[in-house]
Amino acid sequence: MIIAPAEPGDLAKLLAFREEAAEWLSALGSDQWSRPYPADRLAATIANGTVFMVRDGEATAATITLTSAAEDGLWTDEELSEPSLFVNKLTVARTHAGQNLGGRLLDWAGDRAFRASARWLRLDAWTTNSALQRYYLRQGFEHVRTVREGGAVNGGPRVSGWLAQRRTCLANHGFVDVTPAPEPLLEP
Repeated sequence: MIIAPAEPGDLAKLLAFREEAAEWLSALGSDQWSRPYPADRLAATIANGTVFMVRDGEATAATITLTSAAEDGLWTDEELSEPSLFVNKLTVARTHAGQNLGGRLLDWAGDRAFRASARWLRLDAWTTNSALQRYYLRQGFEHVRTVREGGAVNGGPRVSGWLAQRRTCLANHGFVDVTPAPEPLLEP
């Protein structure tokens, strides 16, 4: 399998991934990702070079967004002073579930973050999705805290405020990586 930067033509596939994941999560009783993601915001992240796709031949098997920008209101100033990369929108196609692609993508992200001189790989997970939280703990993340207030709409409840992090390190993720070398992070 190859990991490569997403291209503008991947937008429809990424939106379909999100919809497929939302349907699967709904069947499990979760409201995660129940609201459609704005296509223009996704197109902007593709243009910024922060979205990556795992391709298995002609099929797209998974996607991950990896960025140096943290969502407002989640991490403290002290935490933000530490060089970090942030995982978003990790999604595996249902056709490729059960193959540890998510774990391998997290290893790839930690490897990429390490090569960019980041100390931490961080993420925020859906506050009510305890199965997802347990998954990240099994992947070596440590729970930092859960932020419940200060959501994007009128400062209301935050739906994705379960914060976790793990140290970055070189990793054997098993992908053929055709992404450009990461830019080194500057100390804040």
